This record gives sequence, C-alpha cells and structure tokens, in this order.
Amino acid sequence: MSAQGFFTVDRSEPGIWRATFSNPPINLLPPAAIVELQALVTAVDADQSVKVLVFDSVDPDFFIAHFETAGAAEMPREPGPSGQSPWIDVVLRLSRSPVISIAKIRGRARGVGSEFVLACDLRFASRQRAILGQPEVGVGLPPGGGALEWLPRLVGRARALEIVLSGDDFRADTAERYGWVNRALDDDALDPFVDSLARRLASFDRETMGALKALVNRVGVPDGEAFEASNQAFFAALGRPAAQARRGPLDALGYGERSDFELNFGRRLAELQRGPAPTRPAI
Repeated sequence: MSAQGFFTVDRSEPGIWRATFSNPPINLLPPAAIVELQALVTAVDADQSVKVLVFDSVDPDFFIAHFETAGAAEMPREPGPSGQSPWIDVVLRLSRSPVISIAKIRGRARGVGSEFVLACDLRFASRQRAILGQPEVGVGLPPGGGALEWLPRLVGRARALEIVLSGDDFRADTAERYGWVNRALDDDALDPFVDSLARRLASFDRETMGALKALVNRVGVPDGEAFEASNQAFFAALGRPAAQARRGPLDALGYGERSDFELNFGRRLAELQRGPAPTRPAI
C-alpha cells in the first residue's frame, strides 16, 4: 500500500492496482490531486504488469464531491504528456491507456467527480449509495472537465441536456438506464462484482486488451481540443460577476463541508436565488 495526498494505492494483487480516494471531510478534488492523478496514470502505463486500475472511495457518502473551486488559482498549468492542460491530460490519457480503468462508485460523484468516472472505461454504482450530478449550471458555470464531451456520446443529446441544464442529482438506477454507468448493483453486491471482474480482466493479456480498447476508442472518445474548449470556458466563467453572485451564498449553506447542502446539492441549488426548494428525492 502506498499513500499519496488524495488517494492510497493498493498493489497487493497481481495485475490490479486499487486507488482509494480519501480527502476529508467530503473528498473535494483539490488542484494538487490532479498532479497526483497524472503521476498515477504515468505509473500504470509504465508498469507492464498492471492490467486493471480500480478507483473507489474510503467515504461511502462521497466518491468525489466536486472540484475545490477555492483553490482554482493554484491550478497547475504546465501541459501534461498528452500536450493538454493537467486535468484534460488526466482524463485523456486515462481513456487511452492500455490499462482498463474501473470506477466503483459509492456516494456522491458530482461535477469533476462525475467527469472523472466518465473518463474511466467501466463504471459500476451502488444502487443505495451512489448519486451522480453536474450541478455547475446552478453556480453559474459550464461543466469544464469532460461532461459536455462524454455525456452526449453516452446518453444522447436530450438526456445530456437534462443532466447539465437541470443541475439535479441522479440516482444509480436512473444513471444506469441513461447509460451514464454500466450497471447499478445493490450495495452488498458491488464489491464482489467489481472484484470478480477485475480479476477476470487481470487474467487476460494486457496488449490484447489495450488493442481492443484502442479500436473501440475510434467511436466515442472525444479529442483533446474538444475537452480544452470546455475547460477554458469553465475557468473563464469563474470570473464572471453573475457566476460570482451565484456562488456568494454557498459558504453559508455549508458548501465544501459535510452538510445537508453537500449531501443534497442538486435539490438545494434552487435556494441560491429564490429560497428553499420543495423537498424531493434524487431522480
């Protein structure tokens, strides 16, 4: 087991690395974590013994809550090995790596958390505990980490628009029906299913799997320029007065903390300008 700042990596099983996110209190993704993820992708690509990379979270309520916007000024700028900016470098190289990446989702995966799992090859979600969302519209921002590129390819134009325009929370069963995740499984079945699949994949030849992945990637994987356009729009919008006004009340609501607001982000977005929203469950 090796530790990074944002995650630990378990290399104990042949052919399989398991990266577990841990950044209390709610697994926000800070800029420094992007550099760590770049290094992880570089390491798995270089180690010919690695065939499967599984991502999960130590916190059953939060997979990756969202980007830590307070640290946006510290965002690394140096292009990565792909030639793209650091976050785009992570998602692009992860999607192109010969290693098969699996997101095992418990808890909230919103914003950049959703965009991270979209970049993984396979996504499996706890029916009882997983919630996905792209809430950026509610705070005056466009999704900037890949949602606008991945979602239309996976769920279709109309459902992609529903997801990014509503800013709402979506439960695993709906995400499965839409094609956002491969499968929703009961929580007690999630670990055995992913473990069994990872071991099955690890029994196969890495070069063959990498070649198959590259062939499938001819359909459905966005290019770096498309990702960069959304990424630049996101950071440009951070400075817009209207977007800053939308974000103004967030701290008082418990943004970035282990709070009811973060647990129910999609539902409570409507409070930012027109008072408390009626209670309803995630879709």
